[in-house]
Amino acid sequence: MEKNFDAAACETAIYEKWETSGAFKAGANAKPGAETFSIMMPPPNVTGSLHIGHAFNGTLQDILIRWKRMQGFDTLWQPGQDHAGIATQMVVERQLAEAGEPGRKEMGREAFLEKVWEWKEQSGDTIINQLKRIGASCDWSRNRFTMDEGFHDAVLKVFVEMYNKGQIYKGNRLVNWDPKFETAISDLEVENIEVDGHMWHFKYPLADGETYEYVEKDEDGNITLCETRDYISIATTRPETMLGDGAVAVHPSDERYKPIVGKMVHLPLCDRLIPIITDEYPDPDFGSGAVKITGAHDFNDYAVAKRNGIPMYPLMDTTGHMRGNDSGLHYSASVKIAQEIAAGEKQFHDVHTLLVNLVPEAYRGMDRFVCRKAVVKDITALGLAVMVPEMVGESPTLQDDRRVGGSAPAASPSTPRMIPYVENKKIMQPFGDRSKVVIEPMLTDQWYVDTKQIVQPAIDAVKSDEVTIMPESDRKVYFHWLENIEPWCISRQLWWGHQIPVWYGPRIHRNEPDLLLDGKYSGSIGLDYGNPEPFCASNWEQVYEMAAKHYSSFGFQPESISEADDFEAARKNDKFKDRSQLLLWRDPDVLDTWFSSGLWPIGTLGWPEETPEFQKYFPTSTLITGFDIIFFWVARMIMMQLAVVNKVPFDTVYVHALVRDEFGKKMSKSTGNVIDPLEMIDEFGTDALRFTLSAMGRDLKLSKSRLTGYRNFGTKLWNAARFAEMNECKPSDDFDPLSVTQTVNKWIVGETARALETTNKALENYRFSDASMGLYAHVWGKVCDWYVEFAKPMFKSDDPAVVAETRATMAWAIDQCLIMLHPIMPYITEQLWGDIAERPKMLIHADWPTYGDNLIDEAADAEMNWVIGLIENIRSIRAEMRVNAGAKIPMIQLDLSLAGQAALKGNSLLIRRLARVSDISSAANAPKGAVTITVEGGTFCLPLADVIDLDAEKARLNKALEKLAKEAVGIKGKLANEKFVAKAPAAVVEENRARLVVLDEEVNNLNVAMQRLADLG
Repeated sequence: MEKNFDAAACETAIYEKWETSGAFKAGANAKPGAETFSIMMPPPNVTGSLHIGHAFNGTLQDILIRWKRMQGFDTLWQPGQDHAGIATQMVVERQLAEAGEPGRKEMGREAFLEKVWEWKEQSGDTIINQLKRIGASCDWSRNRFTMDEGFHDAVLKVFVEMYNKGQIYKGNRLVNWDPKFETAISDLEVENIEVDGHMWHFKYPLADGETYEYVEKDEDGNITLCETRDYISIATTRPETMLGDGAVAVHPSDERYKPIVGKMVHLPLCDRLIPIITDEYPDPDFGSGAVKITGAHDFNDYAVAKRNGIPMYPLMDTTGHMRGNDSGLHYSASVKIAQEIAAGEKQFHDVHTLLVNLVPEAYRGMDRFVCRKAVVKDITALGLAVMVPEMVGESPTLQDDRRVGGSAPAASPSTPRMIPYVENKKIMQPFGDRSKVVIEPMLTDQWYVDTKQIVQPAIDAVKSDEVTIMPESDRKVYFHWLENIEPWCISRQLWWGHQIPVWYGPRIHRNEPDLLLDGKYSGSIGLDYGNPEPFCASNWEQVYEMAAKHYSSFGFQPESISEADDFEAARKNDKFKDRSQLLLWRDPDVLDTWFSSGLWPIGTLGWPEETPEFQKYFPTSTLITGFDIIFFWVARMIMMQLAVVNKVPFDTVYVHALVRDEFGKKMSKSTGNVIDPLEMIDEFGTDALRFTLSAMGRDLKLSKSRLTGYRNFGTKLWNAARFAEMNECKPSDDFDPLSVTQTVNKWIVGETARALETTNKALENYRFSDASMGLYAHVWGKVCDWYVEFAKPMFKSDDPAVVAETRATMAWAIDQCLIMLHPIMPYITEQLWGDIAERPKMLIHADWPTYGDNLIDEAADAEMNWVIGLIENIRSIRAEMRVNAGAKIPMIQLDLSLAGQAALKGNSLLIRRLARVSDISSAANAPKGAVTITVEGGTFCLPLADVIDLDAEKARLNKALEKLAKEAVGIKGKLANEKFVAKAPAAVVEENRARLVVLDEEVNNLNVAMQRLADLG
């Protein structure tokens, strides 16, 4: 064997051997008639690169699949990638720009999609190759892509079926809108970031000059302010949205505004009135207690508007600019409609939202943030900004901030200067996670799944434990989402993705309704493109048949119907008059990637075809995923599979936590604490990374020190295997662990059985850290430390039978370590498996052990654990008392049970050698200056008075205690300082807290040592 395991040199070769031999294929190593066990890999984005979350998730999945494969299950780990609509389109558009090629819109949809497919073929395998580096044993021959032809067909089939059932519809609702990419995005693609912001306070005058008594009271009901007002005060962080206000809301219990509820106010800068309404949403104790309601640009306002029937007017275009003259009606016409709606003369739902453009002429076409400044300036100029006295001693910066939007009126020297009331405050701002621009809530037409129709079976499946979600806290998250579910927006305004399978044709108006010939209309017709006729089918051929049938009643022949490139091309067609041509156009939007990935379990297995894989592996077994996509993916998969095939997609969902840095902080590029798993593999090897990730449990704090420790663990195993090789320990197929006769060998056989039981139980319950740390304790502690040391004198025995038995037992024990460790540390174990001996098959397909507690010999177990306990006690005292490591010291037996005497007699050589004891004698009492050792069934002591310098040791310990106490006082002082805790980096604060814990432990240890010295004296 080599002296060390060279991970960099060996891992690639080992993986290639696994893959080329078909070791990962579905059903590989399955026993006849075996149960199936299948896992669906959460598909990473095709644009993605391996991050630590992928490495962690992939490691856990691989542990399970390797374990089940070795147990003889018929396994499938199904891999694949998501087409990542917005991310992929962004990457390709950026590449086109860098290459100086025409942009997406210039080249057109078809040509652009060809470019995307070219990019996918060239770069789409990056994440696959990186997953292979962590040892992922997926069946790569079955790798799927969510835009594959078969998967694409399945997605469109589901859309059409759900559309025909009324479970999918097109509606006008508020969405997260990304003005850079001009598309709706999901909540998961929005980053809410705290930024510096302002809150402006404005006056909305009451209509017709009305006034009311505004009264404020303290908690005891005493009046603190009473004044006559002709306005209501509102506060906003987004003044540009006030142009689309539909109402002002106050809480029903707010006594201040009861006199004016139901009254109208004049909307500043706009030529219209809006009502004052009541709703539970406003907080009377926040700001003025009055909230402007802009339902088309705020999610909370949208809910208020829906509850109260308040009109919602979109103010911006798809790029985040205020709507221009080319959008909707002229301003005066739009105001007229809005006033009719406010007066109850017209119903809001009768008017298309985009018809009314209430952006005043002065602001049309402005960028939203430019418009914000203009609105503030203009309102202030009108005298409708709430004014407050300038505070004496206020910093110039704060004065400038409070003066945002305009100068304050001049003041005489005797009166305080009045300035606009503008609060500086931190606000949560939504940003696109890829575009990095501020997301705008927008009222748009989108496609939705009516989730209310399909959600209940998904709730019932988890409540009945047909699907188990663990841990329990994530089960609660699942129910919270589904029991409060909203319609699911499934359309995106992109080109890359599954294009919506809906075509439109103009709605036809009969200008001469009485002209019928053979039951068909032959008179003149008019076409309505604003409210078109939809045709939903998986392909154009089916749509053509539907359209031909529909339009035949209007005198159109089938050959006159064809498909236009887009809506504009269809609308410009003038050949409809003689019925020679009728153009249909396809919905340009694509489906949200969460819709297609929601069908991942069935789509990857070949549905809608009844493939052998679909019949065998569906429903799948386990899903391992992160907590952040419980709703976005897990819940939707359960809903969709139940809606489509009436089966749950899996029986168990294990939800893991987020991997953080060593201080518990979320990793991010901006904070510079990202750990690249590929760099860690290069430095420490894949096995060290995998073991570190699996050993962390729910406390996922990753650090290089942990990686170093577990790399050392691999080295420890390697050295033990080399020790066995040097002592001629060779595995034997006919070795029977029940046949061993030596106590030490019986003990390690029993410990191995215990380790197997612990590992099986831990993995069955998804307690990966318990499995890892149990194996760590067994392999390092029991095998590599104790058994290797116990075996050394046995290899030198004069009895050939003892030597042979120990060699066979050592070989067996190390083989069992390799087998049990393989799912977690596959590379080093596979290498050792092949290096130790010629095998009929690789370790990846070795049989998982099935032995049980019948291998445990209670007597041998008790004896050797007694010996280990005694040696550990002696070593601990030697360390505490700073006895020279090489010095041998005597030990005195004071009293001991018969069992203890037998254990001592049978293992005295081991005890003396491993504890550095010169001799063992007996006495009734401990001599002066001896340290007592208590063991099960008796007492020993170590005479140390003549071995160590008591005074010098006391002085050393006192000096160490003083130093630790001084350091602890300094750290406690820092942590008690609120400014330090608030301003210092979180990592520094956490480091100080951790150091304080360590100091406390060190002080306790030194105090124990001081007490031992006192006992010696």
